[in-house]
Amino acid sequence: MKDNTIKKNKTFYKSMGLFLLEGLLSGINFTMIFLIIRNIIDENFSMEKIVYYFVGLAVVYIIRNLSYRKAYTLGQFAGADISSDIRLGLGNKFKEIPLSNFTKTKVGRYINTVTNDVDNYEKILTHNYGDILKNFVLVLMLLFFLFNFDKTIGLVSLISTLLLIPSLYLSFKEVKKHGINKNLAQSDNTDNVVEYITGIKTLRVYGQDGINNQAIIKSMKNYSDVSYRYEVNILPLSGVCNIVIGLGIPVSIYLVGLKYIGGLIDIKTAIMICTLPIFLNKLLGTLYIALTGYKNLKISKANIESVFEEGEEVKSDLDFKPKDYGVEFENVTFSYDGVEDVCRNLSFKGATGELTAIVGTSGAGKSTILNLISKLYIPSAGAVKIGGIDIKNISNEKVFDKISMVDQNTFLFNDTIKNNIRIAKPSASDSEIIAVCKEANCHDFIMEEKDGYDSIVGENGGKLSGGQRQRISIARALLKDNPIVLLDEATASLDIENELLVKEAIARLIDKKKTIFMIAHTLPIVKNADRIIVMDKGQVIESGKHEELIAKKGKYYAMYLADKDN
Repeated sequence: MKDNTIKKNKTFYKSMGLFLLEGLLSGINFTMIFLIIRNIIDENFSMEKIVYYFVGLAVVYIIRNLSYRKAYTLGQFAGADISSDIRLGLGNKFKEIPLSNFTKTKVGRYINTVTNDVDNYEKILTHNYGDILKNFVLVLMLLFFLFNFDKTIGLVSLISTLLLIPSLYLSFKEVKKHGINKNLAQSDNTDNVVEYITGIKTLRVYGQDGINNQAIIKSMKNYSDVSYRYEVNILPLSGVCNIVIGLGIPVSIYLVGLKYIGGLIDIKTAIMICTLPIFLNKLLGTLYIALTGYKNLKISKANIESVFEEGEEVKSDLDFKPKDYGVEFENVTFSYDGVEDVCRNLSFKGATGELTAIVGTSGAGKSTILNLISKLYIPSAGAVKIGGIDIKNISNEKVFDKISMVDQNTFLFNDTIKNNIRIAKPSASDSEIIAVCKEANCHDFIMEEKDGYDSIVGENGGKLSGGQRQRISIARALLKDNPIVLLDEATASLDIENELLVKEAIARLIDKKKTIFMIAHTLPIVKNADRIIVMDKGQVIESGKHEELIAKKGKYYAMYLADKDN
């Protein structure tokens, strides 16, 4: 569904009205020039007429100048307001787009849309529309003057003008073809640049920064090549267009010469008819470039509209008041790309107040289970139920309201520690935040910071260690105090000291008797789980308590022995 934010506002239409006035006043100049030429040739140029034309031209110039300046200013304001509204609208839209859309193939496109495409659309509003309207009006006025002076010359000029149509048709075809490719290459390049900057530390450590990083070089080269092909295919058409349309000038002068020799027109008319086609040709060339650019920039507008038209997450007025907070999977199958299943026919239960541990090799589908519970993704088949209610048709916000998540990659905003924790509960008092931080083993290291809870954590928490970020994430979960908690390898990649502190914080979270699903990379941490689910290749291959699974001497038993040996 298109968003109303892309619509033009009243300020824009005022700007266009003034550009129209400026175009009309530009045409009036030619009338004044003709009258001056006629009086000079007729030797009828008195001081009174000099003053008259001087005042007339000065008034027209001043009004033209004021109209243009006001039109340009209003156009800039209108463009800025509309682009601001579009960006805010896109921001709101991103909150409604399914999170599964934010994959590597689309992130670059979204960034490109909210930056380059919005900038390009603003250029349409602030420059292209006004220039096209002004020049179009001036072309019509010049044609009117030429027809008024001589119908034959007017017809030749009209034919020259109409030749603009097939030229633009061919140009638009090339713009559509190569402009879309250019836009896609730009999106891919944006994606690679973002990835490059985000991973610059890793790239430097492994000596892959700068010219050694082939991925970003390849995307930049591709963007350069596509841009070159765009220009190579568009510029020749512009040259041919100018030549074809420009042939109207010698034809007009030839006909003027015949008519003047034949006594059909006087010298005053001949001068004007010889002059006007030159101005007309210049205007048509400018109009061709403006319309070609407009067509190219329209691709950006189409990209913006396509984002607004993307499908949104389920919006439902259905109440979500489950009788309990047990989680059940019924024959759940899921695929990220619609081709290859990540998990198949999953069926299991996690009872209210119990800890369910999920273990398995990398890529077995463990994190996918948590994403399905939190409704970040929708099953391709089967049902995910909370308290016996299938969450498929429940609004995402209502599901999120029941769930807290501690991820292995904790995201922190470049803000204070206090505000990063308060995001879980905006109404929380400072004393509530301090209380959960003590439970999450955060308080001590926070108080060691120069500004305590008001310390800035840096971009994505860069000023904190991995263990500190993880404990802040647990503090968020404790503060949100939701009945369902999802722990995604919360102790992964931590040193021994931080791992023990995080485990203590997790233990306190578990003691709250919430429904907990925990992915663990080390098995001793899950020994006391109420249920352990063993995953392999997207399927549950074993399920039970620790002792039961050890007794079976299957996959879990082998994993446990390997973990003990390490």
